[in-house]
Amino acid sequence: MTLEDFFKEYPRVAVAFSGGVDSAYLLYAAQKYATEVRAYYVKSAFQPQFELEDAQRVATELAVEMTVLQVDALGDENVRANPPNRCYYCKRRIFSAIRAQVARDGFEVLLDGTNASDDVADRPGMVALQELSVLSPLRICGLTKPEIRRLSREAGLFTWDKPAYACLATRIPYGQPLEPRLLERTERAESFLFSLGFSDFRVRTLGENAKIQLPASQLPLLMEHREEIVGELKKAYNTVLLDLETRDE
Repeated sequence: MTLEDFFKEYPRVAVAFSGGVDSAYLLYAAQKYATEVRAYYVKSAFQPQFELEDAQRVATELAVEMTVLQVDALGDENVRANPPNRCYYCKRRIFSAIRAQVARDGFEVLLDGTNASDDVADRPGMVALQELSVLSPLRICGLTKPEIRRLSREAGLFTWDKPAYACLATRIPYGQPLEPRLLERTERAESFLFSLGFSDFRVRTLGENAKIQLPASQLPLLMEHREEIVGELKKAYNTVLLDLETRDE
């Protein structure tokens, strides 16, 4: 099945939209092949501001209406407790909110950007999507991450080479309760590193300490700005550590 075939079968769709590579290409395809599409972006404590800005830019460039929903993910005690299957409870809460809104707006079909490269067995959140009957056209049509990046580039989407960005909660170790303070300082720290030119990195929480993970190719940039980074991050953390194993490139 191709995406064109999929949207012939489902011509009116709502897209759960994050502003990332996959959901951006899905929205592009829906705008191209479906008869009616609307994007739904969820703003919670887990999404940094730049993700919303990217989503708004994509929706504007594609001329697709986008609804922004405010969801209190931390209002669920199962999410706050941060167990290994936290993603299940979080996805359930967020997609339930989207499902309710799309129903009010007259849509029956809700889509997400899961692709054929995603390991469903290793993602507790996928169970919640299945329970809520969310369809994943990119996965159904067998599109992998590299293919989606290539197609996005051909389509002129600025997201084609955007690094993968997991939600802020993934920076906190399982079992450590999630607090707004922890998420806010993570966002501030990562925003600062972004401003210095870093990409595809993480600032992880180890108690009251920060552990920076970044690709090996960016280590020289880190050393160039070492004093600035330490000075800025120590406003919120006790110590600033570097993971020498680095991130895959």
